[in-house]
Amino acid sequence: LVVSCPCALVISIPLSFFGGIGAASKMGVLIKGSNYLEALANSEIVVCDKTGTLTEGVFKVQKIEATRYSDDDLLRYATYAEAFSSHPISLSLKQAYNKEINERLVTKTKEISGKGVLAKVDGKMVLVGNEKLMKEYNIQFQKSEEMGTLVYVAIDGKFAGTIFIADRMKDDAYQAVKLLKCNGVKKVVMLTGDRENISAYVANELHLDEYYAELLPQDKVSWVEKFMMQKSSNGKLIFVGDGINDAPVLALSDIGVAMGGLGSDAAIEAADVVIMTDEPSKLSNAIQISKKTMQIVRQNIVFAIAVKIGVLLFSAFGFVSMWVAVFADVGVSILAIINALRILRIKIG
Repeated sequence: LVVSCPCALVISIPLSFFGGIGAASKMGVLIKGSNYLEALANSEIVVCDKTGTLTEGVFKVQKIEATRYSDDDLLRYATYAEAFSSHPISLSLKQAYNKEINERLVTKTKEISGKGVLAKVDGKMVLVGNEKLMKEYNIQFQKSEEMGTLVYVAIDGKFAGTIFIADRMKDDAYQAVKLLKCNGVKKVVMLTGDRENISAYVANELHLDEYYAELLPQDKVSWVEKFMMQKSSNGKLIFVGDGINDAPVLALSDIGVAMGGLGSDAAIEAADVVIMTDEPSKLSNAIQISKKTMQIVRQNIVFAIAVKIGVLLFSAFGFVSMWVAVFADVGVSILAIINALRILRIKIG
């Protein structure tokens, strides 16, 4: 009865997972449950968003080309139209405008997912967004091939100009992709709503396996569903994103990872793992911690069961004393707990 007590397993295994979650937290990665920590060890495919994940998501207005208004007026209308949005592009417009916004002048606003916004500003209907938004409202616009994010503006149904916005690659992104490969991830893919030429540049710079550009949120869902079919029976798919448009794919994937700094509340809520420092390389750290945790869990299971079976066999024939039985119970539990606590001292490198 003493030897067969399952304390060593009941205590040490949950403690190993708690230790793994704690070790990840110390490194700036919040894992919302032990099941997600276990799943990270079997990561096969990592699908990433671009803006705010692989790039800084801090846009800056580089150039304004107005056709019907002055540059200042074009920027003013675009900024007012985006006044109620928290998208990085909206923040860059507000920063460039750098004046107080009278929100009473904006009487109507509608955010069109994956395309832009429609707003009534000072009595004028203003469209601010990408090519798809212009085409949806049949606006005849001048398409630009310049590198960077292009924001097209139409006022009262007529094209008014283009605002050029640039984003910058995260320095950490290069290391992130390299470390994912080193940790056994078979494929790293980028899904983005940005333009083809920008996406191709980012994918080539980071040596990604695949990329798909100019996608709407529902397109991302379709691609993730296809990638889910490509993984093995035990393999897991991770999606890493930060925007409100990423919430559906974060929920669909085996493990959803959100950026905690720039990430929207919806993305963080839908995610299973949150990287608080916005460093994509921390995902590899979490995978390493997960694999080490599972290694310790297996060690504890094998050690505890092996000792108990051995002592039980000897006790059945009367070869062991009560003291040996106490060691097989309490002693094994203590050793398993000490082994579980090793995860808190793990060094990632």
